[in-house]
Amino acid sequence: MAKTKKMEKVVDLKPKAEKITDEQLKKVQDTVNGINRAQLEIGSLEIKKHEMMHGVAGLRDELTLLQGEFEKEYGTFDINIQDGTINYGDDVKADS
Repeated sequence: MAKTKKMEKVVDLKPKAEKITDEQLKKVQDTVNGINRAQLEIGSLEIKKHEMMHGVAGLRDELTLLQGEFEKEYGTFDINIQDGTINYGDDVKADS
């Protein structure tokens, strides 16, 4: 028969801390508060982004309507937006 060893129980006599230090508490609070502020700011930016994307979609719709008006009135919507020149497709210039 094999001999069995008795396990000795080790008792830690050092008292356990009940709280972290005030300095550690301040650091962890500041860190969590920083994360919370950043997440709040990200949320605000996402809302602004969403609103701006809706604005861009509205402007694109408006441009499509304007292009339709130009097509109906001038036969093309190819307009130079710098000076308003209408670019008709049949005005092909030969290269010199």
